[in-house]
Formats: sequence, structure tokens, C-alpha cells
Amino acid sequence: MLRALQETQGLNPHAHGSYANTISIYETVEQEQEGRLTAVTEQMRIIKSQLPQLLKRLNKIKDVRNPKKVKYSLTLLMIYGILMFVFQIASRRQVNAQMTHPQFKKNLAMIFPELDNLPHADTLYRLLRDIEVDEIEASLIELIKRLIAKKKFKRYLINNCYPIAIDGTQKMAFSALWCEQLLQRKNKRKRTDEPDKKDLLSSKEPDNETTQIPTYSQDDYQYYVYVLEANLSFQNGMVIPLLSEFLEFEQGDMENNKQDCEQRAFKRLTQRLKKYFPKLPILLLLDGLYANGPIMKQCVDKNWQFMIVLKDDSLSTVWEEFESLRRVLSENHHAMNWGVRRQKYHWVNTIDYYFGSNDCQKMVIHVVTCDEQWQEVNNEGEVMTKKSRHAWISSNPITNRNIHERCNLGARYRWGIEACILVEKHQGYSYEHRFAIDWQAMKGYHYLMRLAHVFNTLARFSVALCGTFQQYGIRGFFTFVYNTLTGPWLRHDEVKERLARPFQLRFE
Repeated sequence: MLRALQETQGLNPHAHGSYANTISIYETVEQEQEGRLTAVTEQMRIIKSQLPQLLKRLNKIKDVRNPKKVKYSLTLLMIYGILMFVFQIASRRQVNAQMTHPQFKKNLAMIFPELDNLPHADTLYRLLRDIEVDEIEASLIELIKRLIAKKKFKRYLINNCYPIAIDGTQKMAFSALWCEQLLQRKNKRKRTDEPDKKDLLSSKEPDNETTQIPTYSQDDYQYYVYVLEANLSFQNGMVIPLLSEFLEFEQGDMENNKQDCEQRAFKRLTQRLKKYFPKLPILLLLDGLYANGPIMKQCVDKNWQFMIVLKDDSLSTVWEEFESLRRVLSENHHAMNWGVRRQKYHWVNTIDYYFGSNDCQKMVIHVVTCDEQWQEVNNEGEVMTKKSRHAWISSNPITNRNIHERCNLGARYRWGIEACILVEKHQGYSYEHRFAIDWQAMKGYHYLMRLAHVFNTLARFSVALCGTFQQYGIRGFFTFVYNTLTGPWLRHDEVKERLARPFQLRFE
């Protein structure tokens, strides 16, 4: 009833897509075999279409192993490492257990003849421990560059720019300091020898020992890995992993006893981004942490556009000027419907923002707010009206013509990187698993995981597989493919014939 009412009001309620809740679509074994063959070969055709150039770039990595003792080439181990994340296997132990079954190895060899004999997972670990693992990420960048050069993402640009979202996240935490790069923080848990607050309050005359603030020992610290991620975040929901910047303790301000932080890492990450894509038009999508002058100046100096979340308690002088000018500039407003939401925009262009010591630096910014409301049905079956407010700082002036694209299709889709990180943490990619007690090897596994996520994302949004993903769901699809490779479903001649067909990557 609510959807019918919204349609009469000119709103456009879209039913959220859900995966099929039906029995199997296959009626015979032959139909199931055809479905499994299509799913496996189409996914592998996407991977194999990108592998030649990717392996060519990976082959430039200096192999420091003793040539006389090398049994598996570097590129073979890279393929092996990528596939363990493509099949969403959670640890080195599980890789050894699950990827060494004879039937699985036989089926995998049909697709990748070079993988006729799979290595032990520790062999890959020893390689990642000793090589320059940053070159793996450089290979990922080369893959993205080729896709951009072939204009695969042209339909999803924002103001003719590639939307790149940047966000930080904790990868894992430890109680022991196993390498010098780890960041540290004090534990929040209460010490066993710390007095209870109720005891302190109830005691009228506590002695000095009871009220003394406890000192912290090494056991009171927690050590953790923190990563700043940069992803292409398109308006159709396709999120492509791009760059990872690991925060390291010694990258901080050691003279002032400060460890590395997200804003320092942001500077390093954007320098690398500019190095890899010197002429690419970029629109950065950032959260409220980056609403400050130095960050925005870095973007302007690199000729990048940006949309940054502006929180209510940030940049008080900007908010004051916005509120005062908004009343005067009555023409700077726009009302529209987006899905089931009624939106009212207000903006003020050309606000002078002063920053730095004694406000010695100035830049011009543009601020836009969006007040919206929509209706939902609560658990009691009642229709409830909900409201929300959003505000952004824009690098470019806001107009009636670009407000929907910059705000709804650009800034609002910053959620894509947050969803991507959650997927990598909780939906099969083992983001929070260390894989190795070694900093370099851990980073190497991280980069291989991000490469595999790129391949799986390309498969998910490809025209050839979108129907299968709709039927099984995302994780269900990868389980379907993996189970196919563990059974006698595939025949060599059929797999070879399908893999040899002409291939063109097209998105739905």
C-alpha cells in the first residue's frame, strides 16, 4: 500500500533486489552440468583475459630465491595466491587441505595447464616474505589502467571524473608486538588491581593507595594494523579495489613522540595515486575526517575534484557564513525526488575558508546541504516518516544541473568503500586474517586478496554472469563454482572449447 501511495505521489519506489527463494532451476543432471560449466568457464574467461598482461608485469618482480632450488616459478605462485582468494579460502592451512584434492587439481589444470602441480602454501609465504610485495599492488594498478584505457567504466563517471573513495580501517589487533611497524594504543579494559568506582564512592575516607591512578605496563597496550584504502566507487554499486596504504609506527612524527596517523597516510596515498594516474580526472569522495584546509589544498594542487562530508561540529566559520548567505541567496535551492525520498537542497558557492597558522592561507570552497524525508513501514506495520540531513564541501560550484550527479550519484556513493571493506572482512576474503607473522608477507597476501576481489567484482557485474549471481547470490555463486571444481562435472574438450571462444568484457 505504501508503494502504491508513493507511485501516486510521483515517487519511484524501487523494490530492493533479493536473491531467488526457489528450488533449483535445473530439472535434469544435463541442465545442471551445463549451468556449472557456464559459471566456471565464464568466470575463468574473465580472469584469463587479464592474466597475460598481469603476469607480464608480475614477472618483473625480482626473484631473490636460489635458482637451483626453485621448483615453482614466481608467476605460477602468484596465480596460485590469487586463486586462493578467488575461491575464498580462509587460511594457509585450508589452502593446503582444499586445493590439493586430486579432482580439484585435475579440473583446475583444464583451465590453467601451468598449474598441473600445486605448491604447498608455505612456499608462497616464503616468496612473499622475501620479495618486494609492493610490486604486486603496482600490477593491480596496471590492470585497472588497461580497463580505464579501454573505457570499461565510462558509463559510470561523475562530472566526467572517476569517483575514488578513501577510507581507513583496522585490519587486525594483537596483544604482542611482533614487528616494529605495528601501531599501538592503550587497552580500554580495566586492570584487575584497579579499584572499582562503587568502592571509591562508598568509601568516605579512601587511603592514598586506593585512589592512586594505576600505571600502565607493556601488557596494557594493544598493537594493531591499520590500512587506508582507496577504491573506485561507481554509481551502479561496482567498487574496484585500487590502492592500500599501510600505516607504520615509524612513519609518524618521532621527534614529538607521535605515531603514524590517517592524515599522514592520506598524503602518501594521494602522492602515489597522482604518480600512477597523472592525467586521470578524479573526484575524491571523503568522510568528515578530511574536512580541513591542508587536505583540500592537496586535492586542489593535484587538480582533483572532491566531495567531502561536512559535519555539524566542523569548520564553524564556514557554517556561519553558509547560514548567513543561505537566507540571502534564496535562488540557490532545488527540490527533487530521488527514489522514495523527497529532497530539498540549499547551497552557497564561493565561500572563503581561511586556515593555517594565523589564518595565513585561503581557499574558495562551496557548501551544499540536503534535507530529505521518506516513509517506511516499521515492525508494527505502521507507516513512519523519517528525516535526515547531509552536508558536503564541494570543490566545484553547485548548480541545478550538477547537484543530483555530484551529491546523489557521487558523494552519497562513498558508502561503496565501506561496503567493500565489510565484504572483505566478513564475506570470504579474510581481510582480518594475518596469514603470516611477517610484515612483508602479510602485505603480500593483502595485495593478492585485493587482486582477487577485482576479478570477482568484474565477474559479478559482467553481462555473462549477472543472471547466475541473481540466482545464487554473491557468496552462493563462488561456492557454486568451487563445488563444481571439486566434482567430476567438467569435461576437458568442452572447457577447452569455451575458453577458446572470443571474449569481450561487458558490464550490465
